[in-house]
Amino acid sequence: MVFISLLWKGRIFLNFRKVNILGVEVSSLTMQEAVSTAEAFMDSKTPHLIATANAEMIMNATHDEELKNILNTADLVVPDGAGTVWASNYLGVDMPERVAGFDLVQNLFANAPAKKRRIFFFGSAPGVAEKAKAKAEKDFPGINIVGVRNGYFSQEDEAEIIEQIKQAKPDLLLAALGVPKQEKWLNTHMKELGCPLSIGVGGTFDVMAGVMKRAPLWMQKAKLEWLFRGMLQPKRIGRLMALPRFVMAVKSYKKMTDKKAVNG
Repeated sequence: MVFISLLWKGRIFLNFRKVNILGVEVSSLTMQEAVSTAEAFMDSKTPHLIATANAEMIMNATHDEELKNILNTADLVVPDGAGTVWASNYLGVDMPERVAGFDLVQNLFANAPAKKRRIFFFGSAPGVAEKAKAKAEKDFPGINIVGVRNGYFSQEDEAEIIEQIKQAKPDLLLAALGVPKQEKWLNTHMKELGCPLSIGVGGTFDVMAGVMKRAPLWMQKAKLEWLFRGMLQPKRIGRLMALPRFVMAVKSYKKMTDKKAVNG
């Protein structure tokens, strides 16, 4: 069970158990708990960041200190990926289920009309966010997508992008810029933007727009979504090699921590 309380100036206290996976703290929670927490963040009206940690992101963080620090200071890090769930359980912390970023966002979309949420789509290739917006409006009647902006920009464009987002006044900002760019961009600008909740969502807009297919449900349940992505995008094979490296790294990490525990 999780206890959520509103603290001074709208900050949220969470009582989730956490697991340290290769130096990254990930919360052990269910999808419903993640959704409830995200809703509480939006209600607070103060900036919060949710990160969706899969094996590739955690491996990136082992050699990217900036990314690791962002993840460990984020308001919530959810287990996005079968590898993260496996690692948690292997390290002795029960992880009830995978909290995929795509599914988390769809749950928030479902709640958005009744709660009158304002949502901004930022990222992906030109035209993709617009198609994702149309898909959301079809699937979730009454949803209010208050702005879209593609993810192709230079440093000179940032002031304009920030102003566009601020003018739209979203409750929820979704950034699809890829890891680690989206986490670093959101962490740098979240206070200036003043958006209650920001989430890096990777390929979510691509899937919604029909540019990229998601694995069939049976493959998701069999924890083979990574294989499906590799089949569709052979160029990803090199990136997918992070998975076996992740497994080996977690096993080595457990041996090291177990040895330290024995030696005191």
